[in-house]
Amino acid sequence: MRLILSFLMACAGLMPAAAAQADELVVVELFTSQGCSSCPPADALLGELAQREDILALSLHVDYWDYIGWADTFATPEYTARQHGYGHAAGSTVVYTPQMVIGGVDHVVGYRPMNVADLINLHRAQSNPVEIVVTRQGAEYVVRAETGMPPPRPMMVVQLVGYSPHEEVSISRGENAGQVAEYHNVVTSWQVIGEWDGAGVFQSRVRPQDDTPLAVIVQTSGYGAILGAARLD
Repeated sequence: MRLILSFLMACAGLMPAAAAQADELVVVELFTSQGCSSCPPADALLGELAQREDILALSLHVDYWDYIGWADTFATPEYTARQHGYGHAAGSTVVYTPQMVIGGVDHVVGYRPMNVADLINLHRAQSNPVEIVVTRQGAEYVVRAETGMPPPRPMMVVQLVGYSPHEEVSISRGENAGQVAEYHNVVTSWQVIGEWDGAGVFQSRVRPQDDTPLAVIVQTSGYGAILGAARLD
């Protein structure tokens, strides 16, 4: 499966290109569930994307399939609410798994690598309007964001995301019973650290509580376009 996915992504032009800007990230969110039999191919695809330096691939587990017989060990109502928020922003009340949201605006079935590749390439061809610079100062990170967008600018939310790079789960019930599922960049926390109107420079200090990888995402309020993202390395 891994080789097939790699081949499909290569054919779709998803492999790194010299023209790509290395300091800009395309954010790919996968809404998935351990109780969804259609999700393993999408989980594997996200694992491929998680290896890319120019992509911030995130796995958000939802809880609305828990009633089938297996309660997802990573799911929270907050991630389900985030998926519903994207749906409402797009004028839909329907949610499903596996769903990928790319750049905050483009929705695609998560197990269709060619479609995913096309959308990622579309976003890679565009420059992020918000520049984020992260510097380490002792035990803290200083996050600075600025934009050249002319007024009127949209209100933006600055979000801090924590994620686990790799997890394995033995599933004993539900649609995936008997499988040992592998997950990548599983989101473990998602919090808003500020709101910003784009005027001047946004600045915030982040003090990590442990060694969990972190990333910052600047997004148009109301589950709109993602305007910039950066890892806290």
